[in-house]
Amino acid sequence: MDYDKLTPMMRQYFEIKNNYPDYILFYRLGDFYEMFFDDAVTASRELELTLTGRNCGLEERAPLCGVPYHAADVYLSRLVEKGYKVAICEQVEDPATAKGLVKREVVRILTPGTVIDPAFLDERENNYVLALSEKSAWSVAYADITTGELKTTLFDPEKGTDRVLEEILKVKPREIIVSKAFGGLHNDIMSTLSTEGYTMTTVPDAYFDPNQATPLIRRVYGVLSLEGLGLAPDSAQLSAVGGLLAYIEETQKVDLRHFEHIQVYQTGQFMMLDKFAWRNLEIVETLRDKRKRGSLLWVLDQTATSMGGRRLRQWLERPLLDTAAIEQRLETVDLFVNDLILRSEVRDLLKSVYDLERLSSKLVFGTINARDLLALKASLAILPDLKAILTDGDAALLNQLRGEIDPLQDVYGLIEEAITDDPPLSVKEGGLLRSEYNADLAELRDIVQNGKQWILDLEARERQRTGIKTLKVGFNKVFGYFLDITRANSHLVPEDYQRKQTLANSERYFTPELKALEEKVLGAEERITGLEYELFTEIRTAVLAEVSRLKRTADAVAAIDVLVGLAELAYVQNYCRPTTGEPGTLTIEGGRHPVIEKMFPKVPFIPNDAALDQDEQQFHIITGPNMAGKSTYLRQVALIALLYQIGSFVPAHRASLSPVDRIFTRVGASDDLSQGQSTFMVEMIELSHILRHATPQSLILLDEIGRGTSTYDGLSIAWAVVEHLSRRSGIRAKTMFATHYHELTELEGKFNGVKNFCIAVREQGDDIVFLRKIVRGGANQSFGIQVARLAGLPETVVTRARQILRKLEENDINNNIQQLNDLDKDLAVAPSPAVQQLSFLTAGQADGLISEIAALDVLKMTPLEAMGALDRLIEEARRISPGKGR
Repeated sequence: MDYDKLTPMMRQYFEIKNNYPDYILFYRLGDFYEMFFDDAVTASRELELTLTGRNCGLEERAPLCGVPYHAADVYLSRLVEKGYKVAICEQVEDPATAKGLVKREVVRILTPGTVIDPAFLDERENNYVLALSEKSAWSVAYADITTGELKTTLFDPEKGTDRVLEEILKVKPREIIVSKAFGGLHNDIMSTLSTEGYTMTTVPDAYFDPNQATPLIRRVYGVLSLEGLGLAPDSAQLSAVGGLLAYIEETQKVDLRHFEHIQVYQTGQFMMLDKFAWRNLEIVETLRDKRKRGSLLWVLDQTATSMGGRRLRQWLERPLLDTAAIEQRLETVDLFVNDLILRSEVRDLLKSVYDLERLSSKLVFGTINARDLLALKASLAILPDLKAILTDGDAALLNQLRGEIDPLQDVYGLIEEAITDDPPLSVKEGGLLRSEYNADLAELRDIVQNGKQWILDLEARERQRTGIKTLKVGFNKVFGYFLDITRANSHLVPEDYQRKQTLANSERYFTPELKALEEKVLGAEERITGLEYELFTEIRTAVLAEVSRLKRTADAVAAIDVLVGLAELAYVQNYCRPTTGEPGTLTIEGGRHPVIEKMFPKVPFIPNDAALDQDEQQFHIITGPNMAGKSTYLRQVALIALLYQIGSFVPAHRASLSPVDRIFTRVGASDDLSQGQSTFMVEMIELSHILRHATPQSLILLDEIGRGTSTYDGLSIAWAVVEHLSRRSGIRAKTMFATHYHELTELEGKFNGVKNFCIAVREQGDDIVFLRKIVRGGANQSFGIQVARLAGLPETVVTRARQILRKLEENDINNNIQQLNDLDKDLAVAPSPAVQQLSFLTAGQADGLISEIAALDVLKMTPLEAMGALDRLIEEARRISPGKGR
């Protein structure tokens, strides 16, 4: 492109655009934001705008599309939602007074992780931007600039990147920033995060340079030593925090004073939930359609404020391990559950509290308007009553939170004194402040109000003096005030009248007296607008000085909102307060699934018990037909454990629990075709992850291991997993294993702690009724054909299946294949490996093979030894019975 041929405006455009190559540039032209060249092509496609062209000095017109400036937020929101970054370029001088080309500058940058406009935000979710750094160890730092939160953690380098990815999944940042060097060194991580749908932003390496990060962090937090903030010099954590702050400062172009604290935490302080558990348990969104309705969060969220909604999600992301902290939350929830009046009063008051966290950020970013200040005033008006009624409670945590509530009566008084009851949205158009707030403002308004009367009095005097009864004093923005006289009365115009404008049917004049009044009245109106903005800015600055107090109060109110919301849920849904039991134990009586019972309130939910420990009840093998409720039972146990560790009551008649360090789930099966991975491969990857990371303090839920391969392989793997998890020298994590391999029920008695359970079923002729009750013992049949009938298979298929099943159960499979006739004509059914493998436990009739099997002692074998012995037995069986097997 020949830049010398560009028009002056297009040269200005490229001078600005070259500084923001990765952003769509919204270039202000009059009443429109225009986009050119590649930006125009992208925006026209994503926003469904008409793509046109504009003369730019080159032979070809520049591609162009645009949006009205007053409707820009709608289009900006759509672009940011799609993951684009936008730079807003404004005219920074008045076109009427500009000499030559109007000066323009980028005044605002929008990225998915740094938007502050409420139109772009979910009020009940944090909007995090996350920085990822690696320097002998891994670290993440993430912030929500709309609330002023900044958190960071460091990861053990020996544990690899799994923990890093798990943490990012829970944080769910809208944007991830990395240095250019990082992107070049860690293509695998970049690819994984991009595949998960995160917006990735690469920034200069200098952002993450400790030499630049150190003075930036010191300036933002007003400290001399970083050790006091919990940041080690020249560490990955220092780089991550510094890179994050540098990026926020660059995009927002404001002081970062509302980042008052860095929350440095260790992931070991909280229960870990990997991405499989997070998704399979549907904690914040459903697995299938990614909606909140149908998730655990949907059930729990009884909060009255958006602050409380965000805090509840944070608690779900970070379940506690400290039993004292858990009991403090439970104590407060218990107090609210048992005091209906207090609970109702607190909830009613909280409904009138606005989003104090995001109002605080509006103060910092200078975007708060007069209506926002009224919202702040209305919220502050509630706090004295809230603080007063909380004295009725007697719980340590509640007392602590009550003490942190500051009603900020000085701020309330300032807003009450200054801001009018119905101010406009704009802070530059006047009408914001009460006249009595400022003497100069009151005087100017008196001039404006009386000036209008002065104009009317002048109009009356001039009518009388001239004898022109139709004479009127008019006004427009171009000519100001004037005396309007029709042409029919032009002969009555006095000599001291000076012509201002000639129209078709009238003449417009002014007099020295009218001109003097105009200057006085119009000058007063202009001065009022300027003075109001100046005074409003002072008020905003005064309130900003108290932002620390406001944020502490917001933090306390959010926590109270969550606790009283959990109490409301517990009361309405009849949850019980769990007790903290002996370490390593989990006992639930009459447990229910919190989501299902709320989704289907008219269908009675069948409660079930559960008892796990690290000794006699360490491993439960659960059998029963499909659709009977095994998966629901597993998930409800996990959700009850999770609820206990966020300090909530639980859906049960009685529960005694102890903290688990991790919840692992291998639930469901679906091909990950986009990654080229089959059902079985995905299952094995998840299982491998569990076996490598589980500890004796973990809770493991396994649902149908081995379905994606042959019966021999699947059963062998499932058997080996049971051994690995239940041997005295093994992990011995509390485990529930739902399986269709009934052969595994033989393991009870062979391994200490392995117990059989099944779903009770009632047979009624050829039909079955699922009783949804977990009972002791193993299931003696799978009821697969009955389930297939319930699922709607054609009756002819069901009938034929029963015929085949009876024949297969009578004798050896191959001997009966020839006797299985087609419904319409005799037709031998071709033998298949899958069918042949069904005879695993009765394979081979030779005495030698039976003796070899009888001599095996599985209690003294490792999983690999067992697999080897099984392989030898298979080969021997094939040798004895040629034609069988493969």
